[in-house]
Amino acid sequence: MSNLTVRNGRLVLPDGVRTGSITVTDGRISAIGGHAPVTGRVVEAGGAYVLPGLIDSHVHFRTPGLTGKEEWLTGSMAAAAGGVTTVADMPNTVPPLFTPEDAYAKAELIEGRSLVDYRFHLGVHPDDPGGLRAFTPREGTTAKVFLCGHHTAPHVMRNAERLRETFAIAREVGLRLVVHAEDSGVFALLDAWRGQPVSYREYEPARPRSGAIVAVARLIELCQEFGTQVHVLHVSTAEEADLLAAAGSAGLPVSFEVTGHHLSFEDRDVDRLGARIRLSPAIRGAGDRERLWKAVTSGEAATLGSDHAPHAQADKLLPAAEAPPGLPGTQELVHSVWTGLRRRDPEGSPDDHARLIARVLADGPARLLGLTARKGRLEVGLDGDLVLFDPDENWTLDRTAVATKVGWSAYEGWTFTGRVRTTIRRGEISYDRGVFGTPSGQWLEGAPHEFPGRGNGAASGFQRLDQPE
Repeated sequence: MSNLTVRNGRLVLPDGVRTGSITVTDGRISAIGGHAPVTGRVVEAGGAYVLPGLIDSHVHFRTPGLTGKEEWLTGSMAAAAGGVTTVADMPNTVPPLFTPEDAYAKAELIEGRSLVDYRFHLGVHPDDPGGLRAFTPREGTTAKVFLCGHHTAPHVMRNAERLRETFAIAREVGLRLVVHAEDSGVFALLDAWRGQPVSYREYEPARPRSGAIVAVARLIELCQEFGTQVHVLHVSTAEEADLLAAAGSAGLPVSFEVTGHHLSFEDRDVDRLGARIRLSPAIRGAGDRERLWKAVTSGEAATLGSDHAPHAQADKLLPAAEAPPGLPGTQELVHSVWTGLRRRDPEGSPDDHARLIARVLADGPARLLGLTARKGRLEVGLDGDLVLFDPDENWTLDRTAVATKVGWSAYEGWTFTGRVRTTIRRGEISYDRGVFGTPSGQWLEGAPHEFPGRGNGAASGFQRLDQPE
């Protein structure tokens, strides 16, 4: 841990944005204000925004077993270059993370090779949900359920009774479920009728919105029955957003994520980008993209995530039926979203946009992961995780700047507005203008989720991700 002072920044605080300095002592924020004392190394912000360290709550860094696609070090480099100081990694690795022993073995592989702090989403074995009872908050406080599969996600919850059992056990032990919500039965039915897609343009109709809508409706019913907290990942359609926003408004313990790529691309882009934006869930139409932006700007979406899921370019060049879904995205996430905000609302207040970024990319993910005692806000006593962000710099992403192991990005050639200048994790500089720091990231422990009350899910005392504590 380190001592550091950032001076003359636009501090993005929970109650607003103001110019000042921030001091980090022994890795924790010790002072915030116009005349914060100078301690240790001095970093001049020069009027750039100082955001809380970003938290990417949805990455696939491919450790263990899939390191031909990504290694933890290179994934964490991409994250740091995108202003991320903490990630939550998904369990669909080889082997998958189904036991506490798997979590400790994974952490041992990562130690000394991470530029970011990290948490793990636990895996739910589709044939043995009872395995969740073995976990403690040390290993994880969230558990991933796949309702449909693909090349790197073979463990799919297809049995309705096992899914009900999963909801009951998660509530019992205080786990929040994070769910890939597309119905495998809908897709299997369509494949039996139409066959597998043979072109990129056919992929979205073969993995249509109906699969996602059916799955989300089922999850809402289970939330009503069990009161289990559920966070729906990578929402891709207007109908899902409507259902989940309505359920949250009704007091059900549901929240949802939107990804940067579903805000950045439309189905018509497939003709130009092909397998680079073959994703699961698929990229949808312009109306869906517009509804997802509304969900983000209105506060309906609790988190933004990258779903960083790299594949080697050779794999992406396979025939359409064989090319795996997924793209790199953690480095591009804040840059693509900030650019979208500024171009969609050029007359809007940059300070308001900066506060929105802090809400969905820091505070919301910290709540999801049980990390609010350490992460998510610029506040005295919390970790000294800071991002210096130039809101006005225009720059073009080329391949030489891509940090992920696979070396490509669907955003190559994009001209972004706004750029991460410096990323600071617990007072240590992990990234500064293309130069990376020491890989001293830590495996964090999260606070367990509480499930007061019973019945229809509108449990008294339930803390939504978008509400103050």
